[in-house]
Amino acid sequence: MTSLRRRVLSACLAAFLAGGALAGSLVGAPAALADSWRDKEHWLKDSGITNAWQVSKGAGVKVAVIDSGIDGNHPDLKGVVTGGADASGAGAANGQKSIGAKPEHGTLVATMLAGRGHSAPPPAPSASPSAAPTTPPAGGPEGMVGVAPESEIISVSTWLGSPNPGGKTDQEQIPTAVRWAVDNGAKVINISLGSTSPDWPQSWDAAFLYAEQKDVVIVAAAGNRVGGNIQVGAPATIPGVLTVAGLDGQGNASIDSSSQGISIGVAAPAEDLVGGIPGGGYAEWAGTSGAAPIVSGVAALIRSKWPDMSAKQVINRIVSTAKDAGAPGKDPIYGYGILDAEAALKGDVPTTSTNPLGSIADWIRVHRRGDLSVPSQAPVASPTSAPPTLADPTVPVAKTPANVDNALPAVVVLGFGALFVAIVAGAAFQLRRAYKNPPATPEEADTGVMEAVDPPNRT
Repeated sequence: MTSLRRRVLSACLAAFLAGGALAGSLVGAPAALADSWRDKEHWLKDSGITNAWQVSKGAGVKVAVIDSGIDGNHPDLKGVVTGGADASGAGAANGQKSIGAKPEHGTLVATMLAGRGHSAPPPAPSASPSAAPTTPPAGGPEGMVGVAPESEIISVSTWLGSPNPGGKTDQEQIPTAVRWAVDNGAKVINISLGSTSPDWPQSWDAAFLYAEQKDVVIVAAAGNRVGGNIQVGAPATIPGVLTVAGLDGQGNASIDSSSQGISIGVAAPAEDLVGGIPGGGYAEWAGTSGAAPIVSGVAALIRSKWPDMSAKQVINRIVSTAKDAGAPGKDPIYGYGILDAEAALKGDVPTTSTNPLGSIADWIRVHRRGDLSVPSQAPVASPTSAPPTLADPTVPVAKTPANVDNALPAVVVLGFGALFVAIVAGAAFQLRRAYKNPPATPEEADTGVMEAVDPPNRT
């Protein structure tokens, strides 16, 4: 049964590679048209991000992107991807090889989150045929600019959506990636991938608890209906994770590029998105895969502005300043409401000591109580030469309920048992008696005479 559940979860994860690129067709374009793509970044204004930049642009914050790998040589990502690793066994050691069924996916996410754009290269000299080709300088007015353009990205590549030549399963890759990201300084983790199942394997508990205990904000995509995600799937269902739903071009819940569930925290644009793809090009796409990095970028802006603010308070600031939509209060379509980056950076938000989206530590304490073994995993070797810098988490262990010295329940059970046996015995006696002396035939309508019937012969 365990093996079957693993295969089902693996298939579900493969089916929902970010709930993004699967939902929309990718339309490539040459880098020469990069300036026109920035004009399509409608969410920068619609979600209040351009005004939030008056306060912060994410400087000094590392954001881990757990995805299909990132092309760090994309013109808009030069100087952005400062580290990385591979959790699949099939990628590059620095996490910058695009792998899996949707290899462009990680680069799309990264450019939306932290792209810096670029300037057009100077014209190549025509007199010297041997002149070296020029490349666009880092940063500039053309190409994609991300929500947190001064933040850093560390890429953790995973192979999802097709058989992994590296041999590692989805269940192995996700916790490995999360723990590596925490150990290597990520203050925000973006996970634009998920499954069609709300459940997650117990082997994931310790990794997400590790991130929670080390004060890391985890943002995850809710998934898309068009990709088969009618309800939110793991890891977006894990308590404490900031789950992002999707909006259409009019600011309403997207029919195709979103899903629903009680774990949704906030909604952000998920249609008519654009992003960079490996090789220096661009593409149009849709899905909560693109909504998630918008929210991750806002989390980076907040953590840059207030470096000492806890992950709980960062999440609370984002959801409490969201614009209420749908049913009043929190609902399974919009969560707490529509993202408002300006309010999140400029609003007066009371301090909180709890995460409004729950705690994985509390969930483990309650829901894993049937298994008193510690839900942890062995330390994971870092996929790169960088050694872990943080200690393993302390996983709460459920307490065994105290024994109750009371004989009343046993007496009640035995009493009802005896009564049941007596009833069965009485019924058997009556059936035996009736079997030996069957009743008469029904009354004849014309005479009213009752004829006796001889008992049947028994052998």
